[in-house]
Amino acid sequence: MIDGIWWLVILFAVIAVLWMLAKARGAKAGEKHSHKHSHKMSAKANKPVNDSLQKTSALLKQYFPDYRVNRKANHLLLSKQDKKIAMITIDKKIDVGQRRLGDVPVINYHRVPSRDQLTANLQDAE
Repeated sequence: MIDGIWWLVILFAVIAVLWMLAKARGAKAGEKHSHKHSHKMSAKANKPVNDSLQKTSALLKQYFPDYRVNRKANHLLLSKQDKKIAMITIDKKIDVGQRRLGDVPVINYHRVPSRDQLTANLQDAE
């Protein structure tokens, strides 16, 4: 028969082998995960976040030079003489139109607005 001490040695050996096996597999999975994650991050860095907002910002700067345009992650903030005039978002999940966020109207479009749409909505906003 095997003494009690040998059972403990065998048990610790099995635990050590399983731990080393799990650690080795975890390192391989971690490399795959970090590689995918870094690839996604680099792809996001090369791709513009919202190209429609960039085009809208260019339109505003071209046709409405008296407005100051601040680009945020998901919206454009328009101000005139340090007073917030409007917030423009481009989101297909939200209905096209206006709503208010405090004192500032939030204007949503589904695609890049035309100059006429911008003129009409900005006149309403002021």
